[in-house]
Amino acid sequence: MGAPLVMEILTERAHFMRESLNKNRTITDGMVSILGSFDHRLSALETAMRPTQVRTHAIRKAHENIDKTLKAAEVILAQFDISRQVEAKIIKGPREDLESYLAAVDQLRNNVEFFSSNKSFKSSDGVLTNANNLLAKAMLKLEEEFKQLLSTYSKVVEPERLFECLPNSLRPSSGSPSNQGDPNGRKISPMSHHEQIAKGTEGSTYTVPTFIPPRIIPQLHDLVRRMVEAGHEQQCLKIYRDTRASVLEQSLRKLGVEKLTKDDVQKMQWEVLEGKIGNWIHFMRIAVKLLFAGERKVCDQIFEDLDPLGNQCFAEVTMSSVIMLLSFGEAIAKSKRSPEKLFVLLDMYETMRELLPEIEVIFGGKASAEMREAALSLTKRLAQTAQDTFGDFEEAVEKDATKTSILDGTVHPLTSYVINYVKFLFDYQSTLKQLFQENGNGGSSNSQLAVATKRIMSALQTNLDGKSKQYKDPALTHLFIMNNIHYMVRSVRRSEAKDLLGDEWVQIHRRIVQQHANHYRRNAWGKILQCLTVQGLSSSGSGGLSTDGGTSSSVSRALLKERFKAFNMQFEELHQRQTQWTVPDNELRESLRLAVAEVLLPAYRQFLKRFGSLLDNGKNPQKYIKYTPEDLDRMLSEFFEGKPRGDPRRCGA
Repeated sequence: MGAPLVMEILTERAHFMRESLNKNRTITDGMVSILGSFDHRLSALETAMRPTQVRTHAIRKAHENIDKTLKAAEVILAQFDISRQVEAKIIKGPREDLESYLAAVDQLRNNVEFFSSNKSFKSSDGVLTNANNLLAKAMLKLEEEFKQLLSTYSKVVEPERLFECLPNSLRPSSGSPSNQGDPNGRKISPMSHHEQIAKGTEGSTYTVPTFIPPRIIPQLHDLVRRMVEAGHEQQCLKIYRDTRASVLEQSLRKLGVEKLTKDDVQKMQWEVLEGKIGNWIHFMRIAVKLLFAGERKVCDQIFEDLDPLGNQCFAEVTMSSVIMLLSFGEAIAKSKRSPEKLFVLLDMYETMRELLPEIEVIFGGKASAEMREAALSLTKRLAQTAQDTFGDFEEAVEKDATKTSILDGTVHPLTSYVINYVKFLFDYQSTLKQLFQENGNGGSSNSQLAVATKRIMSALQTNLDGKSKQYKDPALTHLFIMNNIHYMVRSVRRSEAKDLLGDEWVQIHRRIVQQHANHYRRNAWGKILQCLTVQGLSSSGSGGLSTDGGTSSSVSRALLKERFKAFNMQFEELHQRQTQWTVPDNELRESLRLAVAEVLLPAYRQFLKRFGSLLDNGKNPQKYIKYTPEDLDRMLSEFFEGKPRGDPRRCGA
């Protein structure tokens, strides 16, 4: 009975669910029908409202167009009134309020542009003419203001201020003259020129001066920009050039820069010219690193974003100053060559090579091309002139025909001059090597310098050989050559030249010194040594004396006396002459005396020992035996001292 009951319950529930589903379907169909009706009504409403929406949009659009037209009309009407609004300010000028004046100029320029583009408006021609006239007046006012402002703040730079911008190593000492001549207040030798150049390139810091106050720069920039926008570039350029160029030139003149021609240079005494060259080296560095660099800085700031006008202004401002500086260098390079000019030419060349990279930067741009080329041309000309002068020196040494009389056989002035010259050359090794490289003769620059130096030394020897022939005494000839070659060798050994010329050169020339010392001894002492030989003393006739108890040949007393007399006379003559001769080097002098003593004294002692007793028993033996070996030794110590002629001291005194 349980199963039928369950089936009955399930059947009832299924029937209930079917009825519920039928009711939901009926409700859904009703809702769909209602929603469909709403959609139809909304579509009808939208159709009915569309004409109204169209009319509303048209009205709104019309209002917008009216607003735009009114605004455009206001703008146009305002343009007609701008000239009247700014006229009073334009006529008054910018002195009191530059910013608002520039704003008024901008308004007026925009007004001109507006009517120039809209000439169809009634009365636009009259308004445009009036605006242009007013703008022309404004430009004149701006030009005046630019000129006045630039002139007010463009001051000549005093030398003291420039010196403060130099590195400490290059600043002049306190109390030295500051506006004329060398900033250090002293004459500069070629060596000190070179040292100054070295100091100028070794990590030195230059402080570029500020020529115009930073607060004024924006005002000048704004004035320039308005003038350029109005087409007044040429007026702007002229004002800037005339003002700044004058200040720059005056700053250089206060520093001591002069405009000198080739003729001026040619007429100067060397000492004066050398000083001016030293000053020029300082002036070039100060001009490029401080004055021109500062001028470029100012120009770049005032003419920012206004190229090529800025570059043109800078070029025209600096042109005359650059020419004034470079013309002196050109005059030196083109002047008559002479050996003493080589070092200052090398100094000038070094300075230009140091400054060229900065010149390339500072004088960048097409407008300054001529000045860059002029600086490069001067550098090349100085290099060529220095090279030619270096070549001339070798020839000048070989052909030197000075008649300086060196009576005592000491070192000739030409020798000391050439050796000092060569020593100076080694202070310029890097520069000379650079010249050899640029000349492109092949081979390393180091070997070329060595060859050139050896040629100079060889030319000096050739000249000295010629000068030695002026001596009638062959001994003095050899002493002269010995002194001079020894001076050359000693100087080379004590300098950097030794590394370049090499040990072989030194050894060869030391042997030459020794050879001439030997020749001196033979020529000066050969004859007197003949007096101390036995040859010619023996006699077979009566009156002879035996020196060894009769076992040896007899010696003529008369001949012996003549030998001693001849020895005494010759030695006294040698003493008189050779105490006036000079061997300036202490070591060489002592070695030469020793070499003579080692030959003379043993021979004299032996001769005196052998024959002196033969005269001791005769009449007045001191008349013939005047000197002991010790006397001779003492008198030899007086040789080569360069005693003046007419010295009252007597031989043996």
